[in-house]
Amino acid sequence: MESCQVRTDLALEASEGVPGEQTKVSGVRVNEYKKQGDILVTKVCIETKNAAKMLGKPMGCYVTIEAPTMAEPDEGYHREVSKCLKKELCKLLPEKSGKKQSYLIVGLGNRAVTADALGPFVIDNLYINRHLIKEYGKAVLEGGDCNQVSSIEPGVMAKTGMETAEIIKGIIRETKPDCVIAIDALAARSIKRLSRTIQICNTGIWPGSGVGNHRNALTEETLGVPVIAIGVPMVVDAATIVGDALDKLLSENKELETLRYGGHRQKFAELNNMYMTGKDVDDIVKRVSYTVSEGLNMALQG
Repeated sequence: MESCQVRTDLALEASEGVPGEQTKVSGVRVNEYKKQGDILVTKVCIETKNAAKMLGKPMGCYVTIEAPTMAEPDEGYHREVSKCLKKELCKLLPEKSGKKQSYLIVGLGNRAVTADALGPFVIDNLYINRHLIKEYGKAVLEGGDCNQVSSIEPGVMAKTGMETAEIIKGIIRETKPDCVIAIDALAARSIKRLSRTIQICNTGIWPGSGVGNHRNALTEETLGVPVIAIGVPMVVDAATIVGDALDKLLSENKELETLRYGGHRQKFAELNNMYMTGKDVDDIVKRVSYTVSEGLNMALQG
């Protein structure tokens, strides 16, 4: 049976979708290790151009933090997820021989669309200090020397009339940060990873990729500074859900085996622009955004 086109922004899911064992895919290394409790961390390294083409992802490192109950209101659990995010993020952040860095945090997405509001909500809870350091010097902050953190919520092109990349380039030209950290909502392949997974990568990001609306890339090549991307899947492609459900039905009911070659998958084209999210996404996106912002605050300021 012809399969649906897999729609995912997670490198881990892309590697799972490659035929054969993950460890045997040339140019792809997958390392998995557990953290506190049931939090699972997986690192996918795409090392060759052929592997990048096969997975549909740029070359680089992708760290996936899977926390099965991250969507639940458990403050202690979310604190552990934030600590895990902080540890993994620190491994990817560029360093300059102990020198304190200047970071620009970009909250991508549309605040008016709940499932796409992760980036703006994360910005709301960040500890921003660049203006204080510029005005009063580093001595005004407790602990003295520290990283400079600024942020921007560029909005969407329908409201601004500008590409996000154009806005960010202008800000970088004026403020000269050492690194850009972009936050955005993603699309997942599996419902089990919806709102329960955080992906960190050093390859940059394409705004709007979560719903297939690709804009100009935010990468080191386009912006001139290293770009770290952090994303949480908030939507799942509707065609993927239908396809998975139908495959399961056919595999469990042999009497329906003849439907496998009935051309039913052709109907899925009508679902290409439909994305699904949870009914309690309003609460989840606020909860998860706070978890991400707490991890960022710990990573950048201690």
